[in-house]
Amino acid sequence: MSEKKKKISFLGRIIFFLNSVFAALLLLSYILPYAVPKSFPILSVLSLLVPVFIVINFCFMAFWILNVRKHFLLSLFVLILGYSHVTSLYKFSGNTTEPSQNAISVMSYNVRLFNIYDWIKEDHIDKKIVDLIRSESPDIIALQEFHRNQEAAFSFYPYKYVALKSKNEKTGQAIFSKFPILHKGSVEFPNTPNNAIYIDILRNNDTIRVYNLHLQSLRINPQKEEFSQKNSERLLKRMANTFKMQQSQVELFEINRTKCHYKKIILGDFNNTQFSNVYKTIKGNMKDAFVESGKGFGKTLDYPFFPMRIDFILADESFTVNTFHTFSEHYSDHFAIKSVISLD
Repeated sequence: MSEKKKKISFLGRIIFFLNSVFAALLLLSYILPYAVPKSFPILSVLSLLVPVFIVINFCFMAFWILNVRKHFLLSLFVLILGYSHVTSLYKFSGNTTEPSQNAISVMSYNVRLFNIYDWIKEDHIDKKIVDLIRSESPDIIALQEFHRNQEAAFSFYPYKYVALKSKNEKTGQAIFSKFPILHKGSVEFPNTPNNAIYIDILRNNDTIRVYNLHLQSLRINPQKEEFSQKNSERLLKRMANTFKMQQSQVELFEINRTKCHYKKIILGDFNNTQFSNVYKTIKGNMKDAFVESGKGFGKTLDYPFFPMRIDFILADESFTVNTFHTFSEHYSDHFAIKSVISLD
């Protein structure tokens, strides 16, 4: 064997070893939704990297195909095995259907206090957010990180539920509706401004509960975080603690949800991905509007390193998801999402 062939063979072994490592990590990620954060906090942190593992395995597969090597079968097998993971990350085309007369358009948006602290260096962000919602005119809009200074700006909605953490607080969650609100309430989470609020509406002869859920924030700022070994360890520990808090919050949410026998729609910022135990628990048998009718990566967080989908619209199985759209307007660190959902 020539020296050149030996070098190529040695390089090929190294590449295949790395391929095997990332294939194993992707396989491991398939069990992450079953890993309870309180028991396996580090595994929960690993769930954030699932999009990276999927993309890297696609790259390895393409590399081996271009080099006409059967090694591509490893990543291909792992990707096929996790088909549901792959399709929840990227949708090649959005399946749209005609809404029924009972259709409801819903929208969810973490508005980041309407840019009150000028995180985005652009004028009139608060007005642009309101104008976007007014132009889209969803029947129901759920807003996370709402600031009460903007309450009057949504006067074009006849019904509302604005829930602030306390009388002295100016921030909280809000739901604005075109339908009368029969009942409303809040699921309080301890030691945090996050919570879940809900309204019950009457749509024709059906009572529907709409949740606005905002789970504990990871508080990761890639522009400010220093990824040294010491700080990375501190960040990892902080994220693990956040996932534990999220699980406790989901448990409180589940207590409320199981007591409600109405049809349900869940809107909100889960601060976790579709590959997590938190998402698996909340979703249950519900339909994920992006998976049903979305297109592309469905990225909802302005995070530069890889696409993160942490904002969701979920609907009971008795609904049909007609359309789903992720907005590109950069008025927050989140992107708004909207869906049209019909009662079967």
